[in-house]
Amino acid sequence: MKIAIYILFIICLSSLTRIPDNYNKKIDKEILSIFKIEAYEREPVLLDQNVLNEMNTSFDSSNFFKIIEDQNHLGYFYFGKAPSKADEFDYVVVFDNQFIIKKIKILAYREDYGGEISSKRWLRQFNGYDKSSELKYGYDIKGISGATISAKAMTKAVNDLLNNISKLPENS
Repeated sequence: MKIAIYILFIICLSSLTRIPDNYNKKIDKEILSIFKIEAYEREPVLLDQNVLNEMNTSFDSSNFFKIIEDQNHLGYFYFGKAPSKADEFDYVVVFDNQFIIKKIKILAYREDYGGEISSKRWLRQFNGYDKSSELKYGYDIKGISGATISAKAMTKAVNDLLNNISKLPENS
């Protein structure tokens, strides 16, 4: 009976997620390749209201998940949106279980200019930073000619995410 209630609870929680269905395969592909696994489970990270109150409003807790393989906690991922010049772009950040960035991927970029931020080479600059980091555009993160607004927006989005994650309790 407890298992059935737990499964129903997880199904209900997963229906609350705001990740568009067409991104799930892309996110899965990244996670499977990063952790070199064949399958995993997403477990929503449930945050206390007091913790959520400390975070800035850009953090959407319904898009924050643990990555579990055979009951082993491998890491986390967060799906977010950031503004570009006239629209917004969608991204995913994958962390290890110590909240160190393993990879960032731009899932959708909707502008005619600035799409260079989707480059794997440019995004690799973020790898290795953790929740204690504060990145500076033009110093830690190199700019891209023709993508200044989007590159600054991505740097700000990552800084906001790292700042929010730094407010999590140790056992999250």
